[in-house]
Amino acid sequence: MEYFLIILGAVLVNNFVLNRFLGICPFLGVSKSTDTALGMGLAVIFVMSIASVVTYIIYFYVLVNLGLTYLTTVSFILVIAALVQIVEMVVKKYTPALYNALGVYLPLITTNCAVLGVALLNIDTGADIVIDNVLKAFINGFASGAGFMIAIVLLAGIREKMERARIPAPFKGFPITLITASIMAMAFAAFGGII
Repeated sequence: MEYFLIILGAVLVNNFVLNRFLGICPFLGVSKSTDTALGMGLAVIFVMSIASVVTYIIYFYVLVNLGLTYLTTVSFILVIAALVQIVEMVVKKYTPALYNALGVYLPLITTNCAVLGVALLNIDTGADIVIDNVLKAFINGFASGAGFMIAIVLLAGIREKMERARIPAPFKGFPITLITASIMAMAFAAFGGII
């Protein structure tokens, strides 16, 4: 039951983009087509999942034991940067079209605060749901990435539909995207009472 609550909380209730407002840059920048949004979402799921496990292990088995917890943020950023480089090399080699479509946003996963946020929340012992083992850290990372992917793909689908809609000139482009994202955030706020 606790694992189900972690998944439900990460995907819907505490969605990093629509509830915590982390990872907004790639959310708004890559959500112009569902194909690129899906590719970015999958990349974020991979990075968040692996980074959650690796950072959890580094924190509890290395930094805490050596009394170096003040290096938490630096070590987490290094792990995330290394994982993003691996993802970037794989995407560039196997799907060059996706690599070109993602452009600068793929390396920006390194500085995506949602990825660092999930790693830091995994070690937060004062959180609502305590992540007290590596499996829970992995599930939280994977579910948080899935929540990011759901949000970005939904926005991309809506933006594709809006391309064919008649929108008043002052609202075209970025303004209507921000309005849409805010309505999505309000809709996801309704999930707050589930847990």
